[in-house]
Amino acid sequence: MQKTIYLDIERCKGCGACISACMDQNDIYPEKGQPAFRAIFQVEQGQSTDVKIYYLSMACQHCEDSPCVMACPTGAITRDEKTQAVIVNQEICIGCHSCALACPFGVPRYDVSGKMQKCNLCIERVEYGLQPACVRVCPFQALRFETINEIQEQRQLKFAANITNIIKPDKSR
Repeated sequence: MQKTIYLDIERCKGCGACISACMDQNDIYPEKGQPAFRAIFQVEQGQSTDVKIYYLSMACQHCEDSPCVMACPTGAITRDEKTQAVIVNQEICIGCHSCALACPFGVPRYDVSGKMQKCNLCIERVEYGLQPACVRVCPFQALRFETINEIQEQRQLKFAANITNIIKPDKSR
């Protein structure tokens, strides 16, 4: 069954370890005009003194329907059969930005040569049974690499635990 990267926003602290690991794994040098594949966004919820801050560590979602794959006129963006990762062949990318227009998450980035670059799910690691670099280094375990079924099961357990904390039995009876 296909695995995916899951972000638990309640655990993410916005530390940036995932970005550093991704850049190291993929030999990305921003000073040379190479864009990072992962970004962290800060989201505030609430007002005045009741504000909560959440962090979203975002990269390619490797969508099942992959609008970027369908939009690419050259076939430079494909899905790997084994890992189901959405990958880019920069040799045939023409830098037309069709993928960027199609992506609902704004993931495609372009380097100084005008070619598209993005997360490849650390395909070379995943093929050997290892976790993607961003998941491996997350100190808060906010990023996890699991199947959809595993993620759903954990979310159900978390929901059940929250309900039991809300509905406490009356011990005075």
